[in-house]
Amino acid sequence: MSGLAGIVAKHGKEYLDKFGDRMLPSHKRALGDILACRTEAMGGNLCECDECGHQHYAYHSCKNRSCPTCHSSDTKKWLAKREAELLPIRYFHMVFTIPSELRDIVRGNQKLLYSVLTRAAVDTLQKIGLDPKFVGGQLSMMTVLHTWTRALEFHPHVHMLVSGGGLDKDGVWRCARKKFLVPVQALSAMFRARFMKLARKALPGETFSKEVWNKEWVVFCKPTFNRARKVLRYLGRYVHRIAITNDRILATKDGTVTFRYQESKSGTWKTMPLKGEEFLRRYLQRVLPQGFHKVRYYGLLSPANRVVLKRVQLLLAEWQKNKEVEKQEAPETTSRNICPCCKGGMMLAISRLPRKPRSPPDGIMA
Repeated sequence: MSGLAGIVAKHGKEYLDKFGDRMLPSHKRALGDILACRTEAMGGNLCECDECGHQHYAYHSCKNRSCPTCHSSDTKKWLAKREAELLPIRYFHMVFTIPSELRDIVRGNQKLLYSVLTRAAVDTLQKIGLDPKFVGGQLSMMTVLHTWTRALEFHPHVHMLVSGGGLDKDGVWRCARKKFLVPVQALSAMFRARFMKLARKALPGETFSKEVWNKEWVVFCKPTFNRARKVLRYLGRYVHRIAITNDRILATKDGTVTFRYQESKSGTWKTMPLKGEEFLRRYLQRVLPQGFHKVRYYGLLSPANRVVLKRVQLLLAEWQKNKEVEKQEAPETTSRNICPCCKGGMMLAISRLPRKPRSPPDGIMA
């Protein structure tokens, strides 16, 4: 057993013994699922080649959104749906972050304050977007919650893909300026005030540091020009993928896990050694509370506005002079179903294998 599952097998029991009484149920579930993924504990199928008769077992994946071996196909399906919803206009990529003084409070109240973070970003952008001085219409907004850095440090922030224009109350489409959507400095101050108001309402007994009012909250806004699909693919990496993949884990030796990460400023790859317990602690900080939706849709992308969105797509398509020709993607290869023995036949499922009880490490529950 290698990769993240191997780390859980080695250090999971020790971690549970120390922090189990304080762990979220979703964190315990993630450890159990990662350990059981694609093993006999998950059940599966007995497959047989239709030519040479070779047989092998194919075990089911756990489908946990925090597992590094699952969800590559889910990402492709998600991207296809989102690309079909894009309007033929310019988009803006936005990022809303909170100061470091609030991270401990957010970490201790994840389900409440993750929602507050997303809601505050959307509320402020909607309000300023409706102002006729800027856009003057309802925007199309998709939010993706991201809670870690490349070095696995806790850093909650919200990415947004926002339309460069909006639909006004009279049903007229209003375009934003070419390189400008909204005033970022004013948006930052409004975002800070809205977040703090919602956070205090959600946690009336919590004491917030006064320092959060003495610094500017970072809000990033950049036009994508004709690269909205590239931003979608970038965001798609955080929708169905996790904080770290198995190929970034270099070694697990003497109780230490060594992994590589890319430094955001320089773009260079570096290595970081961490004790197994600390590695699991950092990793589990990225496991979201059970039932929490990391991707949300607002404005014209809201499920309540699907009909309106389709009408706007048709309206803007008529205005567009040069329609983009979409290339048909090649069908997914079925090489994974080819017999590994004769290389010619296809592996067909001939019987179903039941799930088995999970055991190691002790204390991890399904």
